Amino acid sequence: MDNLDKLSNSPIGIFDSGVGGLTVAREIMRQLPQEKLVYFGDTARVPYGSKSQTTIIRYTRQIIRFLQSKNVKAIVVACNTASAFALEEVADEIDIPIIGVVKPGANIAAKMTKNNKIGVIGTAGTIDSKLYTKIIHESNKKAQVLGKACPLFVPLVEEGWLNDPVTIEVAKRYLAPLMDSGIDTLIMGCTHYPLLRTTIQEIVGDGVQLINPAYETTKELYKLLNETNLIRNGNELMLGNQYEFYVSDAADKFMRFADSILPYDVDSTKLISIEEF
Repeated sequence: MDNLDKLSNSPIGIFDSGVGGLTVAREIMRQLPQEKLVYFGDTARVPYGSKSQTTIIRYTRQIIRFLQSKNVKAIVVACNTASAFALEEVADEIDIPIIGVVKPGANIAAKMTKNNKIGVIGTAGTIDSKLYTKIIHESNKKAQVLGKACPLFVPLVEEGWLNDPVTIEVAKRYLAPLMDSGIDTLIMGCTHYPLLRTTIQEIVGDGVQLINPAYETTKELYKLLNETNLIRNGNELMLGNQYEFYVSDAADKFMRFADSILPYDVDSTKLISIEEF
């Protein structure tokens, strides 16, 4: 086996502040079923949305070092806040492909809007960064981009309150100003939010198309792996577990949640001390 074969047989690293990135992992499992994955959820330090850029960059560097210790061949930053605050900063520091979730979602929204009114919901950090607006305007200068921070969504998802009356009421209050402005496209600009997709769609109605960046990010990932000859050969013998999960806290709770949303039985999640990396 030469080095390229060995590398293509290595896993893809994915990380998020918590369980949200599992929506990206789920999409990769569907679209790239031959690939191996190493997932890290920073459950001890969730949410990221209220943290400073300096802190997010420090967390991101620690997690990248951890994922590199697992010999990953590429990294998906499955967290909008880390994609917005840290991706550009860290991309040149490593010698493997790394992609975030903001650009793929922004590009598809810019194409799909018909009335050029695009809503973006996300953490305060993601919305304040205005990165979605910047990327959308690169391909659609006419678009009006309306951002709304939804800081309570992440803790509600982490708590498992996906269809709870409290969550529905909170969502109605967050989404009202976007609906009043007449958006026809809404980017779920946090990887936790697709887990609230049913609730969000019911509130905004069928006239608004929801953009889940996880789907577009996986398509981008495939393109990137293909260009760099890193697609795993499905005939290659699978040594060890195909999917590995690591967290910085509350492993049992994470495992139960992962088990409920992934198309695969999650039978173990390992706890690691991320501050050591």
